[in-house]
Amino acid sequence: MIPADLSRAVVHAVRRAVESGELGGGCVPERVVVERTRPGGVGEYATPVAFHVAKGSARVPRDVADVLARLLAEEPGIARVDVTGAGFLNFTLAARSEAALVREVLSAGIRYGYADGGAEADPFCWAPHVGPRERAVREAVGRIMRSQGQAQGQGSGVTPLAPVARRDGDVIAVYGQDAARWAMLCVPARETPAFTPGLLVQDESNELFRVRYAHSRARALSRNADQLGFRAEAGEETGSHELVRVIAEYPLVLEAAAHHRAPERLVRHLVSVADVLLDHQHHVLPRGDEKPSAAHRARLALAEAAGTVLAGGLALLGVDAPDFL
Repeated sequence: MIPADLSRAVVHAVRRAVESGELGGGCVPERVVVERTRPGGVGEYATPVAFHVAKGSARVPRDVADVLARLLAEEPGIARVDVTGAGFLNFTLAARSEAALVREVLSAGIRYGYADGGAEADPFCWAPHVGPRERAVREAVGRIMRSQGQAQGQGSGVTPLAPVARRDGDVIAVYGQDAARWAMLCVPARETPAFTPGLLVQDESNELFRVRYAHSRARALSRNADQLGFRAEAGEETGSHELVRVIAEYPLVLEAAAHHRAPERLVRHLVSVADVLLDHQHHVLPRGDEKPSAAHRARLALAEAAGTVLAGGLALLGVDAPDFL
């Protein structure tokens, strides 16, 4: 079960409880956002959905949460459900093999993390007076929301944008479409983006470069492995539990970015994936006279999965992901 599946399971549990009369009068949300449990919390993921449902059910949130916890404990893929505080639902998911995750990513391609019914969005067409930052933010929000099965028109509900320090047209001319778009999307809408010479620096001090470079390294690893006579094969000897973790969290990041109309959440996550992948790359290929093994094939598959996440995320932001850099 991935976080998007967990969200759908919660909605289904609410619907069952309302329709059976256990939560008569309760409101069934179309979507439920689950987020990583904060440090010191219980379980892996949490949601305050019981507070929302309780408003129309004449029940206190804790009672609503207890009902939902009982129903959700029956769901395959959920190992444990805890109710904390005044009615927060906390989930511990059943263990899933690293190989299964990698196979899922490679099978889905750049659509990994998309909800059922999710689709890529065509760019929005705005009136001529709309500035490039508003266009970049609204297009990215629209794509992310469409990936989560939400209507493209809902993407208009973004936070009012802070002004840029200079005219939008100037920054695109100076920094180029991709770098300028990255700067516009990497901060919350209410904050003013920073356009500095660092956006054009081609080294790891530049976050955009790191993300695109990590993607190109994943592609290069596959080419180099092919020259050495082996290919990726998902396995358990991946060599990086941290890379597995950030890949597994990607669907949750898309869900949260769509819910909050916040493409900067996706930006931050892509940087995290890139940084872990750049560390992982040094352990993928055989060294010296070492022969390719199952471990090398598994590590390569994990690197390819991470590269797939980076390519998919950049596509949703509207930023190019070159294979060679």
